[in-house]
Amino acid sequence: METVKVDKKGRILIPKNIRERTGVKEGSYVKITAEERGILIEPLEAIADKYFGVFEITKWPEDLDEFVVEVVREWGIRKAT
Repeated sequence: METVKVDKKGRILIPKNIRERTGVKEGSYVKITAEERGILIEPLEAIADKYFGVFEITKWPEDLDEFVVEVVREWGIRKAT
């Protein structure tokens, strides 16, 4: 547990040891929830990290636009089944 001061703009500084333990880095997003007697701050996973590895690329495409269309089409088929 740490004690921090709220500045006049309502900001707080998350101590380094807590940021390191929770993986919160500069530019990270967090979810803030108001609870009955407190505030819960939870780190959010980056979208890129969440979907990393969903599609395996065996060869870099010559036409990137065509590749993106095919990936979206394949994703839609997988999601529908």
